[in-house]
Amino acid sequence: QVQLVESGGGLVQPGGFLKLSCVASGFTFSSYHMSWYRQAPGNAREFVARIISSGNVKQYADSVKGRFTISRDNAKNTVYLQMNSLKPEDTAVYYCARLRGWYDEYDYRGQGTQVTVSS
Repeated sequence: QVQLVESGGGLVQPGGFLKLSCVASGFTFSSYHMSWYRQAPGNAREFVARIISSGNVKQYADSVKGRFTISRDNAKNTVYLQMNSLKPEDTAVYYCARLRGWYDEYDYRGQGTQVTVSS
């Protein structure tokens, strides 16, 4: 069955950095576009970034553009989110998700990893 397992979250000070990882299993990872979403308490789910199956096309939410970088290693069935210059408003649970299509909703997502940005 499809599984997505995130890791790498934690507590970081404003201006700091974290790198999230998501290991996929149960499907042909290299055939799917992947994405990261986040959700803060009381807020709606927010798109963060997406990456095409081959890895050479990426898109970002305006709120993270220039600070976050999505990447993938198809040999390791892993998608990453490098987060730099973190702000308190980046605090949320971050989920990786498998996309049905480039602009479609996801069909599977992981359990999430908590990122807290606070001094």
